[in-house]
Amino acid sequence: MAILRTEELTYVYSEGTPFEKTAVDHVNLEIQEGEMVGVMGHTGSGKSTLIQHFNGLLKPTSGKIYLDGRDIWEDKDKIRDVRFKVGLVFQYPEYQIFEETVYKDIAFGPKNMGLDEAEIKRRVLETANDIGISEEMLERSPFELSGGQKRRVAIAGVMAMEPRVLILDEPTAGLDPAGRDKILGLIKKYHERTKNTILIVSHSMEDIARFADKILVMNKARLFCYDTAVNVFSRAEEIEQIGLDVPQITRVFGDLRRSGLDFGKEVYTVGYAKELLLKKLREKEVR
Repeated sequence: MAILRTEELTYVYSEGTPFEKTAVDHVNLEIQEGEMVGVMGHTGSGKSTLIQHFNGLLKPTSGKIYLDGRDIWEDKDKIRDVRFKVGLVFQYPEYQIFEETVYKDIAFGPKNMGLDEAEIKRRVLETANDIGISEEMLERSPFELSGGQKRRVAIAGVMAMEPRVLILDEPTAGLDPAGRDKILGLIKKYHERTKNTILIVSHSMEDIARFADKILVMNKARLFCYDTAVNVFSRAEEIEQIGLDVPQITRVFGDLRRSGLDFGKEVYTVGYAKELLLKKLREKEVR
């Protein structure tokens, strides 16, 4: 069943003025419960505007958004409940940290939900474990932590609300490769435990290819494609034409195909490429 669905979703900035601009244009989309989705698009493609509709931060100019089958704007007085069910982590969320301790910062969202202390504690401890935060660290000031640790604390604060859908806008922005892998690995661990739906916005095709079940690509305010990673990367040339980079390994295997060495399937991760190459070498040895 679709946890999120849009119906002719359209959003126009500065409507009726000389600065009018359509940022999302008649998007029809269904995201199934439990999927991990990578969201891609060049700057100005509409991807950030799109995700801000999913938890009601923006209201459509026209069209509808359904959460678990219900129009989220059917009763505008209940939009706060939607934001508890669809958690959004903005880029550089560590700048929004403000509490005295890490524990209090993670507990802020659950406390606003009106939960009792026992439930808040359970959520804080469980989420801290998911995101690699030790119990000792919970009593420290978040301002004493490294940049990567602060990022994890900020993400944990949204996770602790246990949203049905978790959206992360460039969660690895500004991190080195080791830091990116750490954050993405922890998000994957959280996904495996909760089975909740996760959307990750990223400019890195390599990151998306390794972690996403499906990939959503926006282009010029419209939905370019939404499909499995294999099917999306089979359109590598089209993706490059709209200004996005495909994974380097996909480009390499595309060159091999054009040179006459076709592996029969689209390759978009280094691990899978290694398997195919070893298989091909073993076949040659047998011959």
